[in-house]
Amino acid sequence: MEVLKLEAVSKIYTLGEEKVIAIDGINISINKGDFVALVGPSGSGKSTAMNLVGCLDTATTGEIYLNEVNIQNLSESDLAQIRGKKIGFIFQTFNLIPSLDALENVALPMTFQNIPRDIRMKKAKALLEQVGLKDRMYHRPNQLSGGQRQRVAIARALVNDPEIILADEPTGNLDTKTGDEIMGILTELNKKGKTIILVTHNPDLTKLANKIFILKDGRIIGG
Repeated sequence: MEVLKLEAVSKIYTLGEEKVIAIDGINISINKGDFVALVGPSGSGKSTAMNLVGCLDTATTGEIYLNEVNIQNLSESDLAQIRGKKIGFIFQTFNLIPSLDALENVALPMTFQNIPRDIRMKKAKALLEQVGLKDRMYHRPNQLSGGQRQRVAIARALVNDPEIILADEPTGNLDTKTGDEIMGILTELNKKGKTIILVTHNPDLTKLANKIFILKDGRIIGG
């Protein structure tokens, strides 16, 4: 079943009198349960592509479908609801809130879905145990290692049970061993049915993917 589709999508930014084509007519089809890699060097357009597939941005031209719904026609508030329920985000820089402990960081997305506090805490605890942080729940981000912070970020991404996990350079700030552990978690999630979209400049990580899109100058040049 197709969960995400980009048809002839372009993204053009206007800087003064100059137009910059960040994405140039790409086509992407992602099925439920795929492990997809969007690969390319800096400036290839992969970050813009990530924003488009993650419903963080809309296309200048072309169509983007999520579960057969054309998101080009949706309001920002509707897009925010989709992001909150359908897509879980994992970032290279973790994006944890420094003043909150691990448990509170993981539970936070459920607040925006109006889920009662006792349910939020119960689910957040279960997810932190799942990613091996049972003894670190009440530690703040500055008390955690990079790998532990990324595990918190993974738990947070899972908390609203999204269909798609979008991982943007999830091992970029980690040593090789810790990075391999994080990729192992993503692989296990994929085996359990989660659709994974990995954005990376590291071609070594693509061996885990069943579908690869290589970007250069805003175009897909291979896979």
